[in-house]
Amino acid sequence: MDIKQIEYIVKIADEHGITRAAEKLYLTQSALNQQLLRLEKELGAQLFKRSRFDWRPTDIGEVYLENAREILRIKHKTYDMISDMLEAKRGRLSIGFTPGRGIEMFTMVYPAFHKAYPGVVVEPQELSVHKQQALIARGDLDIGFQTLSEDQKTDDQYIALGTEELFLAVPSGHPLAVQTAGEGEPFASIDLSLFRYEPFVLMYRESTVRSLVDELFNQAGFAPHILFETANNSTIVYMVQSRQSCGIIPYHYIRNCPEGVTCFALSTHPTWQIVASYRKHSYLSDAAKEFIRLAGEYWGK
Repeated sequence: MDIKQIEYIVKIADEHGITRAAEKLYLTQSALNQQLLRLEKELGAQLFKRSRFDWRPTDIGEVYLENAREILRIKHKTYDMISDMLEAKRGRLSIGFTPGRGIEMFTMVYPAFHKAYPGVVVEPQELSVHKQQALIARGDLDIGFQTLSEDQKTDDQYIALGTEELFLAVPSGHPLAVQTAGEGEPFASIDLSLFRYEPFVLMYRESTVRSLVDELFNQAGFAPHILFETANNSTIVYMVQSRQSCGIIPYHYIRNCPEGVTCFALSTHPTWQIVASYRKHSYLSDAAKEFIRLAGEYWGK
């Protein structure tokens, strides 16, 4: 069985067609199509339902892809184990992290990691938690750095790196902003129900924080007036600064007290977890362990 051919077919499935797959593989469409036709002739069956914009696997294609991905996972695991045994510090490491906080973590951690493992090629991807979980379960992502609650975890492995509290952010000109704690003091606590008539900008419904936020409003006894939803916590901060809304934001985004924003702790002090995740029963290379260790140090600060 040709490993390179397997990689080609998996890429076609991932990109839902020949055109995008060929671009990612730096091949001509004709060359990639010939590889696919050759394999289909060998198998005596089509692997994909062709359409102009979206190729989907046939039932036989699903069987092939399931086992093809397992073969690639075994190859990756084998190479990582041998590299660790030889202390070669070579290989590839795919890392997922969430937008915003994730790229900050990566830029702080990567220089130290590269110094320790200069021969390891890191493949970073900025992805939502749910997309990371899907890729990890499929074996297409080595490590994911995520923020979530306990009930949002999958069957994969999780390493706790820290916890983080969620805060209420309001414009500094808001009448209730005078209740904030003094300079150098901890955040003052406030009842969320006092803001039942205020507009809010919230993270989009598919985000892991949104279910936590919705539960906070449920506990406070009201459904918020949502001005709009966003995929970026920094957008919420900007909207609060511009005095157009309130928001509920993880500590990471208000730790430096943004100008024009007053922050309150909520009476329930809600928190979520910062974790590193990897596929259950997969081999965690020395390089992956080192990146997780460095990330843990970063979040610990």
